[in-house]
Amino acid sequence: MKNTPASGTGSSPTQKPPENGNERALDATLRPTAWDEYVGQENIKENLRVLITAAKERNHAPEHTLLYGPPGLGKTTLAHLVAKELQANVRATAGPVIERVGDLAAILTNLEPGDVLFIDEIHRLNKSVEELLYPAMEAGKLDIIIGKGPSARTIELALPAFTLIGATTRIGLISSPLRSRFSGGVFQLGFYSQKEIEQILKRSAKLLGIEIEKEAMEEIAKRSRKTPRTANYLLKRSRDVAQLDRAPLSKAIAEKALAMIGIDEAGLTPSDRRILEALITKFNGGPVGVATLAAASAEEEETIEDVYEPYLMQEGFLERTPRGRVATNRAREHLKKDGAQKKLI
Repeated sequence: MKNTPASGTGSSPTQKPPENGNERALDATLRPTAWDEYVGQENIKENLRVLITAAKERNHAPEHTLLYGPPGLGKTTLAHLVAKELQANVRATAGPVIERVGDLAAILTNLEPGDVLFIDEIHRLNKSVEELLYPAMEAGKLDIIIGKGPSARTIELALPAFTLIGATTRIGLISSPLRSRFSGGVFQLGFYSQKEIEQILKRSAKLLGIEIEKEAMEEIAKRSRKTPRTANYLLKRSRDVAQLDRAPLSKAIAEKALAMIGIDEAGLTPSDRRILEALITKFNGGPVGVATLAAASAEEEETIEDVYEPYLMQEGFLERTPRGRVATNRAREHLKKDGAQKKLI
């Protein structure tokens, strides 16, 4: 199914949502299954098309690729689309799941020729597991040590040609040796535009069987943090309210639903506001270290850095300086706080 421009009022759906589907089934339904359905990230899609087409003409597996960016921007979807374009199986796992060298060895030796191996959160691989990947990525072989002490010996196993696609939210935590082996490219996914989010919402509404008004779609898109995953979440919650009100999804219903879950006009969540509140009221706007800010706002450091900071910085609510995090004047105005921003010396 191809996307159509996100204009006009939502029409009657032609496809029903899955019967008795749970939330995961719905999420799978909303995931694009073809390049035409994947909105945004045009430069990355074009680079991947070139990589795939050239590899297919040479009858080779495409080179390994690394995708990075904040959560919810479509890294996993891109990996599945690459596999579909190659007509190959995708074997998905995650860095924290691969605890031992034997775990990775089992995955690699069970790959079929041409398979796509997708490792999410690849920055969380431990060092010994990561080092096993080096010869697998470079030379298509696996070096396994059998035995201990003087009697130990190394066995070299040839692996089928495969493509590794890594995904991470923290590119800085990936070692240089691993990063350099992604010869197919290292691509950063960026936030989406308002128009792109509206296109995604229009497609999702049709798949979910939601009658949505144009103004409601615009309101949800505006508060979606420029992230498709968030946009679909807000659409589903707005659908719930519309269902109970026995009415089409209007702007008023969308605003009611968003208010119920605490999403304000700037797309800030209660956690976003709590972080900014702590920064402004407890530390006079900063600068303050992320560990201190995490303790003051009852959030994990990694969650602040991976989930909240990218959007807050993108929208000009937060600055990251050598001395720590600083709340901007826009943050003060948004939270209706008085006082000028504390200047750095």
